[in-house]
Amino acid sequence: MHLSEMQKEVDGYIAQFQEGYFQPMTLVVRLAEELGELAREVNHHYGEKPKKPDEPEGDIALEMGDILFVVACLANRLGIDLEEAFAATMNKFRTRDRNRWTPRAGRDDLDEGGRANG
Repeated sequence: MHLSEMQKEVDGYIAQFQEGYFQPMTLVVRLAEELGELAREVNHHYGEKPKKPDEPEGDIALEMGDILFVVACLANRLGIDLEEAFAATMNKFRTRDRNRWTPRAGRDDLDEGGRANG
């Protein structure tokens, strides 16, 4: 699924309700809440803090999906095209950080912008 399709699907879902999108500040707080839930699951799976015996098993992928949903809500509320925003971000990383990291040997499959050829 493309980011634009995700944004359209979220918009269709939200359009069912009179309340519509929450205000941007509320969405940012929701995003922080969802990020905290993801952090909790990552900590339980890979960190030093085990779950309590009666605590239900969480799902890292579902928590990431929740974050994507809220990001799409915020982008839609603000009129931001996530595909354009992501393309601009990747361009920034490809130019600003081009020589920051040690390239892997044998990556002839990448073009000058760091994108896979073919």
